Amino acid sequence: MKNNHLLAEGFEAHRGHLRAVAYRMLGSLSEADDAVQEAWLRLSRSDTGAVQNLGGWLTTVVGRVCLDMLRVRTARREEPLGVRLPDPVISGEGGPGPEDRALLADSVGLALLVVLETLAPAERLAFVLHDLFGVPFDEIAPIVDRTPAAARQLASRARRRVRGAAPVPDADLARQRAVVDAFLAAAHEGDFQGLIALLDPDVVLRADYGGAAALAPREVRGAAAVADQALTFSRHGGTGVLTRPALVNGAVGVVGSRAGRPFSVLAFTVVDGRIAAIDVLADPARLDRLDLTGLD
Repeated sequence: MKNNHLLAEGFEAHRGHLRAVAYRMLGSLSEADDAVQEAWLRLSRSDTGAVQNLGGWLTTVVGRVCLDMLRVRTARREEPLGVRLPDPVISGEGGPGPEDRALLADSVGLALLVVLETLAPAERLAFVLHDLFGVPFDEIAPIVDRTPAAARQLASRARRRVRGAAPVPDADLARQRAVVDAFLAAAHEGDFQGLIALLDPDVVLRADYGGAAALAPREVRGAAAVADQALTFSRHGGTGVLTRPALVNGAVGVVGSRAGRPFSVLAFTVVDGRIAAIDVLADPARLDRLDLTGLD
């Protein structure tokens, strides 16, 4: 007979790690929690007497659950047209709490998660498990029904996509904040050239409005086009919006509110002192579900 108490203790010791794996796989905090719960149910129903490495066993189970969820999502075409940003993890500038620190280990910024959203499910799994969590390819191969060599190729293709599209932000948060504050000030003052000076020439702005603002541009590329969008919003869309500094997935960001309700979340990726990406979550339904207690 199983010792359920010891089994539960063993599972809880790995919960933070499993949630981190699932978040990178799914880009959704609620779905990540569902995947972790499903892993517990499978553990409780399994004969684990021969399991030598519980953490490794659970990691592969969560990976398999997430892969199934991604395939169902793709088959049902649940994703809306245009940009869909992953769920942001928001904290005050003092940094995330212990639970979120585990979730955000290895600097999993929104820019990386956005790129992961574009990968095929099997590519995403191979990259996340191997490159981010060090799972060997001979353990990944059975999950994706491929040989270890084929699993290695999946991760290699994903790695090339990530390297080309997910810039690594500057490590200095104070430097990030100085650049972002200067950008916001230039937008407020209508200083087009000041904005251009702070933007990488190949900057990308991605905005997720959900079902709202269907005619608004969801992806804008290039410094001039992004600066123009910033000025347009400052002139016409920023009335009554109060902004608070925040960390979004561990990088500098801003949370806007209007009439006491969340209005937008902006995440900035600052590389070599310039803004390389701006990710905007402005979907009212998703904003209402955000946990903003870390800002209080």
